[in-house]
Amino acid sequence: MYVFKRDGRKERVQFDKITARVSRLCYGLDPDHVDPAAITMKTISGVYQGVTTIQLDDLAAETAAYMTVTHPDYAILAARIAVSNLHKQTKKQWSSVISDLYHYVNPRTGEPAPMISDETYNTVMKHADELNSAIVYDRDFNYQYFGFKTLERSYLLRIDGKVAERPQHMIMRVAVGIHGEDIEAAIETYNLMSNKYFTHASPTLFMAGTPAAQLASCFLIDMKDDSIDGIYDTLKTCAMISKNAGGIGLNVHRIRATGSYIGGTNGTSNGLVPMLRVYNNTARYVDQGGNKRPGAFAIYLEPWHADVFAFLDLRKNHGKEEVRARDLFYALWVPDLFMKRVEENGTWTLMCPNECPGLADVY
Repeated sequence: MYVFKRDGRKERVQFDKITARVSRLCYGLDPDHVDPAAITMKTISGVYQGVTTIQLDDLAAETAAYMTVTHPDYAILAARIAVSNLHKQTKKQWSSVISDLYHYVNPRTGEPAPMISDETYNTVMKHADELNSAIVYDRDFNYQYFGFKTLERSYLLRIDGKVAERPQHMIMRVAVGIHGEDIEAAIETYNLMSNKYFTHASPTLFMAGTPAAQLASCFLIDMKDDSIDGIYDTLKTCAMISKNAGGIGLNVHRIRATGSYIGGTNGTSNGLVPMLRVYNNTARYVDQGGNKRPGAFAIYLEPWHADVFAFLDLRKNHGKEEVRARDLFYALWVPDLFMKRVEENGTWTLMCPNECPGLADVY
């Protein structure tokens, strides 16, 4: 059985060589419970002709991760194997990585498609030696396997689908993206983040230092108007926020209820449910940051709205599909008066905002 090395050379699969590589990453782990030979045995059983050393490392890391149920140190070992594998595939010098990302050219159009902003690129090139020397790559080995794979899957920048950044590169990109020319503050922020004293929210990790440097996490939006223009203008706003990795909180109690009269067409409204299905599909289509994580739309409704019962059923697993929107998050915007009526076991009235104008501004 042969394996292809990273430089393209073909070499026979060697049990002892795999075991030795895994053993070198077992420092500080419990030798009574972590067995490199056992990982090698399980890894070898999944090897096929023509496998690459990259795939071999992936298989060894996954094997160690599965063995976490026997001892937690296997999770640390799995992360170390995965991190070591990434280090072998990526450049060590951060400024070189930034240069590659900045000078990226779309292979389909031949047009420049920089993934780093002009400001960040110029700052890094100006202070390359100082910033490169500040990075401590051993800190990448402090991640657990699940955490590292999450970074690898969604947070680390890629070139033509291949991960180009290391975790420490991402952290320094964030630090420089935030502080710019203040290199002392950038390095201080890098050290605090890489030593896990704090972290930034996902949009900052996704976008800092890039041309689309939108760093905010959450946006609260009011429906612009109870009209086609208002509904779709608000939908576009939500789509643009989600595109740039923001989460959305939207209130919809200004939208008229099912059966309410529509003066412009002499018809009746379909209510909240069909509209929210459109928002649901937008959240699925326009995911956060370009396929980094699902769109997150939280929909709020005051409990006097006449469609409140249909609203509360939208995430149910059973029922007709045309009255379900399971990818949105839902919440009631509960006023004090509602809770007083609950305490008194009193009567609660449902109303349509079109027939009771101004109600959304009162409670």
